[in-house]
Amino acid sequence: MVIKRGHWAIPTAPLVLVLLAATGCTSTPDAPAKPTGTPAASGASATTVARVCDEPAAGPSQAPPGAVTVDPAVVGDLTAKTKSSPPGTTFWLRPGTHRLEPERYAQVMAKEGNTYLGAPGAVLDGRKTNNYAFSGTAPGVTIRYLTVQGFVAPHDEGVVNHDMADGWKIEHATIQYNSGAGLMGGARQQLRASCLRGNGQYGMNAYKTGDTIKSLVVEGNEIVGNNTDDWEKQQPGCGCTGGIKFWAVNGADIRGNWVHDNRGAGLWADNNNNDFRIEDNVLEANDGAALMYETSYNAVIRNNTIRRNNWVEGRKHAADGDTFPYATVYVSEAGGEPRVTARTDKIEIYRNLLEDNWSGITLWENANRFCNSPANTSTGYCTLLVKDTHRCAQPSIAVAPLYADCRWKTQRVDIHGNRFVLDASVVKCTVACGLMAVLSNYGTYPDWSPYKGKRVADALILKQQNRWHDNVYRGPWTFVVDDPDRKLDSVQWQGPPYRQDSGSTFGSQAGG
Repeated sequence: MVIKRGHWAIPTAPLVLVLLAATGCTSTPDAPAKPTGTPAASGASATTVARVCDEPAAGPSQAPPGAVTVDPAVVGDLTAKTKSSPPGTTFWLRPGTHRLEPERYAQVMAKEGNTYLGAPGAVLDGRKTNNYAFSGTAPGVTIRYLTVQGFVAPHDEGVVNHDMADGWKIEHATIQYNSGAGLMGGARQQLRASCLRGNGQYGMNAYKTGDTIKSLVVEGNEIVGNNTDDWEKQQPGCGCTGGIKFWAVNGADIRGNWVHDNRGAGLWADNNNNDFRIEDNVLEANDGAALMYETSYNAVIRNNTIRRNNWVEGRKHAADGDTFPYATVYVSEAGGEPRVTARTDKIEIYRNLLEDNWSGITLWENANRFCNSPANTSTGYCTLLVKDTHRCAQPSIAVAPLYADCRWKTQRVDIHGNRFVLDASVVKCTVACGLMAVLSNYGTYPDWSPYKGKRVADALILKQQNRWHDNVYRGPWTFVVDDPDRKLDSVQWQGPPYRQDSGSTFGSQAGG
């Protein structure tokens, strides 16, 4: 979400594997324009990802034994047969376009353990009339080999698994050209080898009303061209867009995906997420950051190829005279916390290739954003260390332990073994790009805040164990510390008092 942070307005702050090759996504008459991302497998991470939108796996050409056959010629046949069949039934949707009744709330209310299989060419089309495709709270539903398109879910709502049920498996599916989110999240949900393309808000909204999503798997998917309705333009500062948005997810494996050409961020983890592994993905040509990890905890980000991100938003801010270091990997009030159980107690960013992005990695902490502060845009939420929001008030917040525990801290971030490559002639930038940064604003608000002045900035930069080391830089990189206008060269960055990037190498040419 875009909010004022000090003197700057910045965004706040988520198989069939094939070697990457040049590709786009096939357009349809009602589809958005074909994306321009062109992946490649060169670079330090040698990443492979799924290319599934143009090469979807085919479903069974005949009904499996015991399956109920669904006829596309009968409007509402899928809904009626789901209602009349017991839980645990397998449904086989014949080739053709399947339709629900022409009513806004006509939808498939799945039962526990149901399986929905699409034959080759099976499409469930909402015809821009139905809000939702698959709903209900029944757990353990499976959807495979089916295309779901043309549904019109409202803002922040989703088309598939609308009610955020647990234990769903979505595999070899194509969920495309819907309004809202193509897919909602639930605990133990598995999304594999699927295409999330051209949805109006998100490809997936991994959010569960009033609860935490535990154990989420997102593997081998293509997530492309989402946020076609450009919600940040419709609702400036909403923080409600991107390829996938994660909210309060505890335990996520995000691997082997191709996330590209989304309007806004590619992956955005926002608010009390924990224990993420983001690995072996290709994140490229997204209008905003490739990855935002915000007000969250404990993550491993490794072996990803991250290229040509943030050109649109970075160039726009530069044209407006904004000097903030808009990042490709943006860590905002997020860090490692040993007291929160996870597979790591840091945010570790390593063995990634970042090539020709607008900028690099920014570590940011808003001095005015903490639990119970009016500047906390996650209204009503506190940190994972403090259950009762109202405890974060004077006089208790001014002393230990609440002085530390009421804040989401950018701390224990370990950035190493990465390759940062920038060819300014490719990116076509001259100002406000090629930046690596660690900074905070001057604390001013609210009037009872114990974090006024440079307390947060000094801790962030020198005391919170945030460290770059043993990286490779090629191209015209500049380093920002404390203030957007404080630019350092590599010698100053490596020297006292910052002493960053020990063991790293620097070269002026991108190909060096």
